Amino acid sequence: MQYPEAIGRLIESFTKLPGIGPKTAVRLAFHVLDMEEDDVLTFAKSLVSAKRDIKYCTVCGHITDIDPCAICKDSHRDETVVCVVQDSRDVIAMEKMREYRGKYHVLHGAISPMEGIGPEDINVSSLLTRLQENESIQEVILATNPNIEGEATSMYLSRLLKPTGIRVTRLAHGLPVGGDLEYADEVTLSRAMEGRREL
Repeated sequence: MQYPEAIGRLIESFTKLPGIGPKTAVRLAFHVLDMEEDDVLTFAKSLVSAKRDIKYCTVCGHITDIDPCAICKDSHRDETVVCVVQDSRDVIAMEKMREYRGKYHVLHGAISPMEGIGPEDINVSSLLTRLQENESIQEVILATNPNIEGEATSMYLSRLLKPTGIRVTRLAHGLPVGGDLEYADEVTLSRAMEGRREL
């Protein structure tokens, strides 16, 4: 069926989102048509604002609207421990646990030779710089996802960091293999954090 041009563009825009196929995009587009104009404008402004105002923290790489981010600026957090995660959503998942009080480093991905993603394509160099510049860091917790890419990234980082003399640990495998950190519940994350091991 041929949609009016404006609806066609909206449907096409929705299909660019992950997990949104053509049928869902059509449903969303028609839902937008049914919304009040003020709600649509608020929604549109939220999209633009998020894209314009959210940036990456220059220290840890987490999403933020201030730089450095609130976690990096928090003087009550443990400066001696850095938890390395793949994605900002993982930071949010870890923070929900409310047991980890150290700092973070966000890689923005994982090593995946199948997808052509190497160490130079993720936020590794800034981690190394951070570790060299901050002598108070005593432990790096590798909290990459327990899947092939996460394990490859973890192994790469552990080999890279071993010569520094900094303790390198990995979250325990209380997390489901093949799963993503952001979907783990607080209890599972807590047990995984308690059972982390040195690599």
